[in-house]
Amino acid sequence: MATFLCRIGRLAFRRRWPVALLWLAVLAAVGFGAAQAPETPDEGSSMPGIESQKAFDLMEQRFPGAKADGASARLVFVAPEGQKVTATENRAAIETAVSEAAEGPQVAGAVDPFQAQAVSEDGSTAYATVTYKVAAADLTDAGRAMLEDTVEQAREAGLTVEVGGSALATQPAAGGSAEAIGIAIAAVVLLMTFGSLAAAGLPLLTAVIGVGVSMASILALGSALGLSATTGTLATMLGLACGIDYAVFIVSRYREERAKGHAPEEAAGLAAGTAGSSVVFAGLTVVIALAGLSVVGIPMLTKMGLAAAGAVAISVAIALTLVPALLGFWPRAVLSRSARRSGRSKEGGEKNGGSRWARFVLRRPVPVLLASVAGLGVLALPVADLQLGMPGDEAKPTSTTERRAYDALAEGFGPGFNGPLTIVVDGRGAEDAKAAVTAIEQRIDATDGVVSVSAARFNPAGDTAVFSAVPASGPSEERTKELVHTIRSERGATESATGVSFEVTGTTAMNIDVAQKVQDALLPYLAVVVTLAVLLLMLVFRSVLVPLKAALGFLLSVLAALGSVIAVFQWGWGASLIGVEQTGPIMSLMPIFLVGIVFGLAMDYEVFLVARMREAYVHGDRPGQAVVTGFRYSARVVVAAALIMMAVFSGFIGAGASMIKMIGFGLAVAVLFDAFVVRMALVPAVLALLGKAAWWMPRWLDRLLPRIDVEGEALRTCQPAAPDRTEAADRDAVCV
Repeated sequence: MATFLCRIGRLAFRRRWPVALLWLAVLAAVGFGAAQAPETPDEGSSMPGIESQKAFDLMEQRFPGAKADGASARLVFVAPEGQKVTATENRAAIETAVSEAAEGPQVAGAVDPFQAQAVSEDGSTAYATVTYKVAAADLTDAGRAMLEDTVEQAREAGLTVEVGGSALATQPAAGGSAEAIGIAIAAVVLLMTFGSLAAAGLPLLTAVIGVGVSMASILALGSALGLSATTGTLATMLGLACGIDYAVFIVSRYREERAKGHAPEEAAGLAAGTAGSSVVFAGLTVVIALAGLSVVGIPMLTKMGLAAAGAVAISVAIALTLVPALLGFWPRAVLSRSARRSGRSKEGGEKNGGSRWARFVLRRPVPVLLASVAGLGVLALPVADLQLGMPGDEAKPTSTTERRAYDALAEGFGPGFNGPLTIVVDGRGAEDAKAAVTAIEQRIDATDGVVSVSAARFNPAGDTAVFSAVPASGPSEERTKELVHTIRSERGATESATGVSFEVTGTTAMNIDVAQKVQDALLPYLAVVVTLAVLLLMLVFRSVLVPLKAALGFLLSVLAALGSVIAVFQWGWGASLIGVEQTGPIMSLMPIFLVGIVFGLAMDYEVFLVARMREAYVHGDRPGQAVVTGFRYSARVVVAAALIMMAVFSGFIGAGASMIKMIGFGLAVAVLFDAFVVRMALVPAVLALLGKAAWWMPRWLDRLLPRIDVEGEALRTCQPAAPDRTEAADRDAVCV
């Protein structure tokens, strides 16, 4: 492996123009393909295998011309203080607004609140529901504009009008200024780390090219593979972070080899053979973690994981080819200013912050280990109170009309009106479907926790009915979840008595079902990812205990990060500091996202840091000295890489959507805990206590596993260049 990568690095350095032009041609080609490709519609969030999705599918089959996931707008009318919506002028304004909304393009229907009895008991609030034939993403600008004009006219009549639902809702986005902030902070960190504009700019340049290739590929292949711009959100985030990190490690090793007196081309080859080997295996662990998201069984999550895995693979390819090529253009510019002036460098000097910290830990391994485990353990305690759900309008800022509509409905009708349950009754084959539906309505209405049920609506064939049940509690409350389970658990007796079947769906039930599905998939996903990664790390480190230690350290950091997310977003500790206005359950997909992404990044730091220790141990250092050597050469770069990751992720904390804030915060603190607590403190403490046992592997297992020269042992035979060798000799030099 090391020899092969050494040859690639030297070839890319020597043939820098063809390599650079090749990557630019790839970027141009996929960019052209993306520009010519038809826009891929967002398929939404289909969740196969859960009851809510089955009910949605049944509604689409039995109610022709209507989509179960069609857009909707809930117009909430609030009368001026001291008045009622039933007053003559207010009623006329509301009826006019509803009739105009019903005439809008793509509208399936609009329900008059006075006919549907959708007026609060005190008469202060009323609501009308406008349903559309298409999903929110497919609404035309004309349709949205007409609804907005209708709302504005009602407001001019003196009413307070807010709009809930999906028709006018702005979709959360992770991009733009957030990524720009992350890149800016990364540039500052790189400049401080390397002391060279070229060395700081090179990783940023290659990372941007990698993200460009990845996103253009996603858009170009979108129609064929079912990918969309939404699918690429995770790919952009990880492609940028990993692309910068991988390039940083190659450039850092190049500078180190130059400090040892190697010629530029030779240093590029050695950097690709040693640091490049770590990049390959670190990238593999990230790809494994992301591809493993398919275990959950959610198509959207599978596509996001595979797209992000592809972006990481492209980052690895660029680090191994384009980075050495660019080093060929700027062989001296990437060195520090002092190195360019004096011809000497202090890269990896005998005494630096990394080596001093390692010696500190080696002298006190037990206290450092106990403090690390105890600190992360305390931060992980909130995980015991984890509540999964999907933040809705209640989590949006009060500046949005969706949040104000939510609050107005909760005040006028009770919190359950914001999350009604949809009951789909399949009466096909029943002797009297209408009588059976009426019986089911009565039974559900009598269920403890149900405030009211609506009149059933039948399909044209008369064999399927839909009605709503309003809970007494809000959509994200635990009591609502218990109510859904109660209705479903009592379903057997109801179906036996009526002879027809029914299912519970709606946004609230869908969120409950998705949370349960994710929770059930979490342990299998952890098992698959951790097992594959442990086997891969055994190949890299030729050790049993080091991979196990890496996996256990990851579990500590991810649990501490998840506990921190719960403390802030569920309990509200310090929530106002990052602009979180409303606490609630943790996003259903957050634990899976956190486990998958953080596991890959944690293994990055493990491979980069411990591979250098393994290299020193193989080359003759004692176990303790190998730890010091690894920190002397890698600690500063690992810290810089972690700071870059944190900068990229922290940029998303400033997003307006609570969901994006949660992802950015969770990933940022996870990197903080894993890089600075686990890898910088727990890892050296454990290795100090294990000594030589850390690198032990049974002989039978050592013979069974293939040997991969990640330490670069074979590169000792890579012929050094003479200071005055000719260009022809330079071309003939090879790694053997």
